[in-house]
Amino acid sequence: MPINQIAVGSHRDATQPEALKAALAEFISTLIFVFAGEGSGMAFNKLTNNGATTPAGLVSAAIAHAFALFVAVAVGANISGGHVNPAVTFGAFLGGHISLFRGLLYWIAQLLGSVVACLLLAFSTNGLTTSAFGLSAGVGVWNAFVFEIVMTFGLVYTVYATAIDPKRGSLGTIAPIAIGFIVGANILAGGAFDGASMNPAVSFGPAVVSWTWENHWVYWAGPLVGGGLAALVYELFYNTHHAHEQLPTADY
Repeated sequence: MPINQIAVGSHRDATQPEALKAALAEFISTLIFVFAGEGSGMAFNKLTNNGATTPAGLVSAAIAHAFALFVAVAVGANISGGHVNPAVTFGAFLGGHISLFRGLLYWIAQLLGSVVACLLLAFSTNGLTTSAFGLSAGVGVWNAFVFEIVMTFGLVYTVYATAIDPKRGSLGTIAPIAIGFIVGANILAGGAFDGASMNPAVSFGPAVVSWTWENHWVYWAGPLVGGGLAALVYELFYNTHHAHEQLPTADY
């Protein structure tokens, strides 16, 4: 059972040089991701004079986030695992792949990276608004909550299958692009409804800089529930000693 694998660790886990280097990598990767993703939305608003969201704008946001996350995960993978998302870190914690104290260190780095990215965007665009995530007209908080659960489940499940599973083999080489693709696809699915966050850090930075907190809890609760469910499902059914092992090529 995954619950037996959970490691609390000690405060020393968050003070080791290796852990601090990993936290710095998470900070930089999250900054890269949020700067590009949030920046693409700000650029669209500038080009359209803050016009209504269009299908072209949704597609451009999906592409920008997919490309940026691909890079952010890839550059951090060998140092911190390339989480770039508190929901991914939470899922890894439930599966016993990171201790509580090191996970909290990752969370702090990810949230700071998002805030700094939004501050840099606000400064470099001469004060343009870093828009906080919000619900579209006709979308209730519980609709958005379910959206965030389902989308983040898909994201963290992809992370487990391509990056965490010890049986992944050469599949691990495509983990960053697979993770970027699922985020881009989910933005196309949910972006018009609640912005498709899937990442509490991505929502936190714009909320801090614009100081807009309406329905902000949805962008924490949904991703953490979805990420936690994905971790539990994958650990219970696939990351066990009795999981199916692919036959060697010679046995086919």
